[in-house]
Amino acid sequence: MLQAIELSKRYEDNNLALDSLNLEVKAGEIFCLLGANGAGKTTTINLFLNFIEPTYGKALINGIDVTQEPLETKKYVSYVSENVMLYGNFTARQNLDFFAKLGGKRNLGKTDYYNLFRSIGLQEDAFEKKLKKFSKGMRQKVGLAIAMVKDADNILLDEPTSGLDPKAAAEFMNILRRLRDEGKSMLMCTHDIFRAKEIADKVGIMKDGRLVMLRTREQLEKDNLERIYLDYMQPTVVV
Repeated sequence: MLQAIELSKRYEDNNLALDSLNLEVKAGEIFCLLGANGAGKTTTINLFLNFIEPTYGKALINGIDVTQEPLETKKYVSYVSENVMLYGNFTARQNLDFFAKLGGKRNLGKTDYYNLFRSIGLQEDAFEKKLKKFSKGMRQKVGLAIAMVKDADNILLDEPTSGLDPKAAAEFMNILRRLRDEGKSMLMCTHDIFRAKEIADKVGIMKDGRLVMLRTREQLEKDNLERIYLDYMQPTVVV
C-alpha cells in the first residue's frame, strides 16, 4: 500500500512543487495521477522513491516512512520510468539478469527470464538481442519485466506509455491489469486521459502541486473525464 500524508515539497528556489498531498493506493488498485507538466506528479513519484526528501508530511510504503527507513521501503517498491535507462550493449536477458541480481534475486536462470518475457509479450527473437536495437515499446516491456522480477508489492510508473504506439500501449495496459489482479498497488503518472479512465480504480487531477480532484472508477462511469480535466486546467484568474 502507498500513502501520502500531507506530503509537500518546496524547492530551494521557493517553488512549492507539492502542497499537502493526501492519497492512498491499496493492494489491487491502480491510481492514475493526471496533470500538466509541473503539476507535481513526478515530484510525488520522486518522494516515494526517496530521490528527494519532503519539506513536510510523509510518504509511506506498506506503512513504513520512506524518509525514516529508505532502504527498508525499497524492498517493497519497483519503478518504471518514461524513458527506461538500460544497458544498450546488453541483451534483454542480460539486462534482466543484472537487475535481478542487483535486487537480490540470485536463484533465477535463463528459463525463468524467458518465461517472464513471454508473460509480458516480448517476442522470442528479442530475448537475446541487444537493447540498442529495441523500439521504445520493447524497452518499456523489459523495464516492466525488471520491475516484475523484484515481485514488489507496489509499482510506481511515470508516464510509462509516453511515445508508445496504440498497440504497444494497449499491451502494456493489459500487463498492468494482470498485476492488479495479483494484488499489486500501482501509482501511475500520465497525460493519457483515455488510458487513465480505461484502467484506473481511482483518478486524481493535480494542478499547481495540489490534488484538486479525486474520482473512483464508479464515479467516472457517470462523468466525462476529459471535460472535467479541461475545466480544471483553465488558468486561475486572480482578481
